[in-house]
Amino acid sequence: MTWFKRESKGIQTTTEEKKEAPDGLWIKCPNCKRPLHYTEQVENQYVCHYCNYQLRIGSKEYFSVLFDDNQFTELFPNLRSGDPLEFVDTKKYKDRLVETQNKTGLNDAIRAAYGLVDGQPLVIACMDFTFIGGSMGSVVGEKIARSIDYSIANKVPFLMISKSGGARMMEAAFSLMQMAKTSAKLALLAQAKIPYISLLTDPTTGGVTASYAMLGDINIAEPGALIGFAGPRVIKETIKKDLPKGFQTAEFLLDHGFLDFIVDRRELKERLASFLRMMAN
Repeated sequence: MTWFKRESKGIQTTTEEKKEAPDGLWIKCPNCKRPLHYTEQVENQYVCHYCNYQLRIGSKEYFSVLFDDNQFTELFPNLRSGDPLEFVDTKKYKDRLVETQNKTGLNDAIRAAYGLVDGQPLVIACMDFTFIGGSMGSVVGEKIARSIDYSIANKVPFLMISKSGGARMMEAAFSLMQMAKTSAKLALLAQAKIPYISLLTDPTTGGVTASYAMLGDINIAEPGALIGFAGPRVIKETIKKDLPKGFQTAEFLLDHGFLDFIVDRRELKERLASFLRMMAN
């Protein structure tokens, strides 16, 4: 019997190692499941160009969409949450804060900035869901309060972009106090006759919905946004009835008078500038 032995390697198509795509370069649309390249997201203002689904974004992306040439002055950037209750669940709250700050590059669940939107001056406070679910803690309330003070002092309209799972349980009553605090500040803004626009995005729930998110002179939302106080499952179990189709969506709330407009993100800057000119006059 004759044996044969291969002396050289088989045909090779390339000598280069396989390269992995950088993290974040591609994502899958949560709605239609089609792949979206990062450049496509930016060019379409973070809206899926296949199904028009409004992707969840944070303050960095909203500022780039709204402020002229992405130029703005960040307000109160160094505020950080403390741990007054020395709270511990699966881990210490202070450790969770440090871990989240390192992971997200944010100091807390909100950023505030002043800039121009189509030439119109505007203060924007925007929540970040990636920071402990966009939960409302002491820093969130304090930044909103200081942003409103800045708007009053400089006679500049105020835009609040809400995206939150509700109150931050690790701060207990300190968190709940922010509902009254921010609402009182908004009353002062109204007395000064300075416009307040509230933008509700996906999701806006809990104490945020029950306070500053629904107190705008104009309340607008993005298409398909989940907006409510308690979750649908909790409500269904409480009232022992099936909920209407589309319950707690922006479209349902618009039909029932809780919202003034629903605005596609690609039209948001133009509509905001229109509102600001109208209210300035």
